[in-house]
This record gives sequence, structure tokens and C-alpha cells, in this order.
Amino acid sequence: MIMAFKLAMEGFIVLCLVISSMDVLGAIASGVLQPPPIYVLGDSTLDVGNNNFLPGPSVPRAKMYYGIDSPGVPAGRYSNGFNVADFIAKSMGFLSSPPPYLMLAPSTGLLVSTALETGVNYASGGSGILDVTNAWQQIIPLSKQVQYFNDTRAKMVAAVGSAAADALLARSAAQQPSDAAAFLAYLISNYSATITELYAMGARKFAIVNAALIGCTPAARVVSQPLGACAEGVNLLAAGFNVALRSLLATDLAPRLPGLVYSLADSFVLMKDFFADPPAWGFTNIASACCGDGFLLAQSACMPTSKVCPTRYERDQHIFWDPFHFSQRASFLTAQAFYDGPSKYTTPINFMQLAQSI
Repeated sequence: MIMAFKLAMEGFIVLCLVISSMDVLGAIASGVLQPPPIYVLGDSTLDVGNNNFLPGPSVPRAKMYYGIDSPGVPAGRYSNGFNVADFIAKSMGFLSSPPPYLMLAPSTGLLVSTALETGVNYASGGSGILDVTNAWQQIIPLSKQVQYFNDTRAKMVAAVGSAAADALLARSAAQQPSDAAAFLAYLISNYSATITELYAMGARKFAIVNAALIGCTPAARVVSQPLGACAEGVNLLAAGFNVALRSLLATDLAPRLPGLVYSLADSFVLMKDFFADPPAWGFTNIASACCGDGFLLAQSACMPTSKVCPTRYERDQHIFWDPFHFSQRASFLTAQAFYDGPSKYTTPINFMQLAQSI
């Protein structure tokens, strides 16, 4: 149980990339510039259906009751409705996150046209910064997502030429989300390598989400001591990662990579604020899931046979939808805070300023 939770936890510290770019290819017929395309890399907090296209019985898939509050939204999101990627995309003018890569990949024409107009989502539930994270589940590890992004870029170049494709990607942004010191150093090293690789492909603007207060998820609470309390050891590990990530961006990557611009979102502090004053955010339940079984509905995954909060109103009052993931309302508030919310949640600029920067 400890090993399983450790792997899942590392997935939450994952580099959750959301790469958005200004659409330099275009003004629509009316002459109004379209919203910037978004390219999403990450884990289950951003996945909008890629895992549903993967073969094999061990692939984690978001089935019933996932999506219960957004029946018109394609299946595959680990939420009762929209997720953070959706709400960031909505803030930028889209209806939702761009579609999953594996849905588009069979048709080069559809992949290229979608990539140029709205972007592509490569995120896969269960993935982490490290390739070994949940490798037994046949998911799409981060390194493979980067490869898919590069393959998409090559098809874009073939379709519109290298100058146009490079101009689009050069104006892009990326949202990413043994002993502890060595483990954190290894994570940061892999994180740095991924950003550097994307930079080499032409990305210049990165919107990055740090590690959340993952020791306070329902899944962490059911294995903590005392039972039901936040797992403070896990939170300390997340906090250590965040300090190293902030330093990596400010003192290493930004000075070393000319033209790199970033916004670092503080999911850790935002969750602390959720827990410090739940009513101010509209929450009445900060500890339990809304879909699952057992203590805090967190001792099993959300399944068709699970117990579920019976009403939309009740689900909106929970921070967590299942043992690991935010409810739709918590995802909305998170995206709102990062896009154009108080400065305490992003540094040195917010996501909106990043998307609008030249």
C-alpha cells in the first residue's frame, strides 16, 4: 500500500505541462484574432480522454461516474465535470480543453488542423515526471508525450512550413504540475530536461503548476497517522519540490535559455487557502471524496458500483471528486486563480499575462 501511494503521489508532483501559444497564423475571416492554441502535457489532472484510447486491461480509465455533471463533455476526465485544463482553455476563449492526441492521431489532416487552430492534449492519467511511474499500467509517460508533441510539430511544419510553425511555437507557453533529498533532485533534473527539450523544439512561454498539498487528498488521509489527518510527511516532500522548482526556473532555466518566459502557479498555497477557510470558497467538505467507498470514500477508486454524492449541489461543496482529484468546482476556482487571480498564486506573472505577452 505504501509503495502504491508513493507512485501515485509522484504522479501528482508531475510536470503538468500546458503549452499555449499565440495564434500567429491567424485572424479569422472577421479579422478577429483567435485564442492561442493550447498544447497540454501532464497527468490525470489534465487528461481529457487519452487513456480511453489505450489498449489493455491495466490502463486507468475515467468511466462512470466521471463526467456526471457535464454529460455533453467527452468521457475521459478524472472529475465530475470539466478539469483544470478545460477551465484554463475557457479563460482563453475556448469551449474546453483541446481534444486528446490519440483521438486525432489516426488522421494527419485532422491532427494538423486541430493543432494549428485549438491545440492538442497529450496528458495521460497515471503519468509522472519519471518513466517508471505507474509503468505497469501501460499509460503515456511524460517522455512519450513530449515525443508525440514533437511528432505533431513535424506534421505542422510539413503542412504550413517551418517558418510559420516555428513562429507559432516560439510564442508558446507551458504549464507543467532512496532519501528525500536525492529523490527531489532526481525529479528536478528530469523536470529541467523536459523543459529544455521543449525549448529546443521552439517553445518559449511556460505556464507551470507546482506540487499541490497532496498529503491532504482523501487518498493520503486514509493511510496517514492519525487516520483522517493530512499526511504531513508527504506535504513536506511537496514543499521541498516546490522550493527547488522555483529556484530552477528563476536561477537556472530563465537565465540560461534566451527568450524563455514563465508563470509559476502555486497550487500548494491555493489548497492551503481552500482548507484554511472552506466557506469563503463555497466548500463544506474538505476531507472526503464524492465518489468511492470506505472511509472518506477514499479506500477505492470511483467505479460504477461506488457511492456517489447524490446531488450537483453537494458535489460542488466538496473539494475532491474522487480519492485523488478535484471536483469540477475546485478545478474552476484553481484555473480562475492561476489565470488572472491574486498575485499570491502566480509568479512572476499570471497565465493571462503570459498568454498576452509578446
